[in-house]
Amino acid sequence: MRHPLVQPYYHDESGTWSYVVSDPETRRAAIIDPVLDFDPKAGRTSTPTVEKLLADVRAAGLQVDWILETHAHADHLSSGHWLKQHFPQARLSIGQGIRKVQKTFRPIFNLGDHFPVDGSQFDHLFADDEIFAVGDISARVIPVPGHTNDSVAYLVGDALFVGDSLFMPDGGTARCDFPGGDAATLYHSIQRLYLLPDETRVFVCHDYGPGGREPRCETTIGEQKHKNIHVRVGVDEAAFVKMRTERDATLSMPVLILPAVQVNMRAGELPEPESNGVRYLKLPIDAL
Repeated sequence: MRHPLVQPYYHDESGTWSYVVSDPETRRAAIIDPVLDFDPKAGRTSTPTVEKLLADVRAAGLQVDWILETHAHADHLSSGHWLKQHFPQARLSIGQGIRKVQKTFRPIFNLGDHFPVDGSQFDHLFADDEIFAVGDISARVIPVPGHTNDSVAYLVGDALFVGDSLFMPDGGTARCDFPGGDAATLYHSIQRLYLLPDETRVFVCHDYGPGGREPRCETTIGEQKHKNIHVRVGVDEAAFVKMRTERDATLSMPVLILPAVQVNMRAGELPEPESNGVRYLKLPIDAL
């Protein structure tokens, strides 16, 4: 199996890992889960994080064919739309489940019937198990709903990008109490990932440094199967659902969930400016 080059980028404010994945022979690449900096106190966006990624891509002479989202994130804003302006040939893509997310959140944000819920904000919606390529390296889209109903993982050669379905083994798994989330569904999604070879490299979307350790991004399927604190081998569905449900009940909502979802369901594009030239994000009261 081919081994793509994987360059990680950590966004400290949200604990998010983004990746540049490339074929070393063809120099073609994909960018996965890029972050747009956002100050919620000032309502201000900025781009230093993604600018560093962009500079590295250009310095390496990579041609970006894909900008890939694993799901409509609730903890950071996507810089996918910003990157698309710099790589117009790249296809900004997500799983077809984004349509469900848009249908769920359109009424929450009162966006009206004119807001499309067909995923047309993206260049491409992946079907379950769709095959694509990064350069000459074969890639596959694996549906992993449960955290959200649009979650997918990308298997590029021997490298698996799991989004929020799995954290590092000492971090466990992501919550399942967002609209469209379901713990039993996540359990079965993870069991599907565990069918991959043990040596498959696993790259997570988030790490918060449990126990004070430095943030990490890479593990393996074998390590997850035997060491994940929430869903290692021997943990059955009922036990996982009980743990996840009880744990989720103690968690507060992510700080950026309301701005993040309404931007990310638009493929990272901010709402259109209003008559005064200013763009506005909505803050629905008592809606979640």
